Amino acid sequence: MLTDAQIAQFHRDGYLVLEDVIDAKTLDAVKAEYEALIDRLYDEWAADGQLAPATPDMGFFDKLDAAVKAGFEWYQPLDISLSHSGIADDTPMHIGPAVFDMATHTNLLDIAESLLGPELTSNPIQHVRIKPPEAEVATGERRAHIIATDWHQDKGVTLPSADDTQMVTIWLAITDATVENGCLQVKPGLRDDMLPHCTRNQPGITETYLPKEHAVPTPVKAGGAVIFHPLTPHASLSNVSGGYRWSFDLRYNVTGQSTGRDQFPSFVARSRARPEAELRDWRVWKQMWDDARHTLARSAHIPQHRWPSDGPNCA
Repeated sequence: MLTDAQIAQFHRDGYLVLEDVIDAKTLDAVKAEYEALIDRLYDEWAADGQLAPATPDMGFFDKLDAAVKAGFEWYQPLDISLSHSGIADDTPMHIGPAVFDMATHTNLLDIAESLLGPELTSNPIQHVRIKPPEAEVATGERRAHIIATDWHQDKGVTLPSADDTQMVTIWLAITDATVENGCLQVKPGLRDDMLPHCTRNQPGITETYLPKEHAVPTPVKAGGAVIFHPLTPHASLSNVSGGYRWSFDLRYNVTGQSTGRDQFPSFVARSRARPEAELRDWRVWKQMWDDARHTLARSAHIPQHRWPSDGPNCA
């Protein structure tokens, strides 16, 4: 659980940087799960003649780097959520036991409980962020999960149904996040309103509404986390290093309140009142996503946020 001092700091500044949130065993399990996933993807690309067969010395980032440089769609198969649009029955995503164990880790739920109370839902607005060096990113790539993330508030990427929802974001570092490789930056000070956003490349707050001065970088080591209030403006720096930066966005909200993306599946991660309601089987979570994908592939498009690209906020 957070200390009283940490809770007070969160409510004053709108964020916290915490080291050693996740243990090495959990990190290693997530890495191993993703290594198996990239091995399968790489072997499929190689079997199709799109890449040379892997050599024994190639690791996770070697294979990922080959896919990035070849211009393949490598991101969506690694993500833990469905795409913004064009969802089909074969839209890839990743749900596995290590990711589930990470999202339901006692330390993460303790942090969320300290800020939201004992009835917690795992919010489906969640993503893996594996950011290549920006010099290697394909021209025209706009996704915030791959390039530098524009200034935004996390409440700003929900639908209006979540305007009164109590939620918190836990941005979990899988590799060290540094200023050079594009760690997050924040505008401290808890706000009580949502700033206007505009969707140009990605939903973001323009300089008109949020001058960029006085931003504070938040480097954190692997296994550490940055905790955000949903109205705290934050962005990421550009990855100007020669390596990859890897993190996950995980969100939690008070059970019974809208997730802000209710077309996607959520689940009870902790309940002190009804512990039997907690989801404990990752395979059920995966099936929930499979069922949602099947339904959405046959439904009219549902936006994932509320901001147009040609609205007055874009001026």
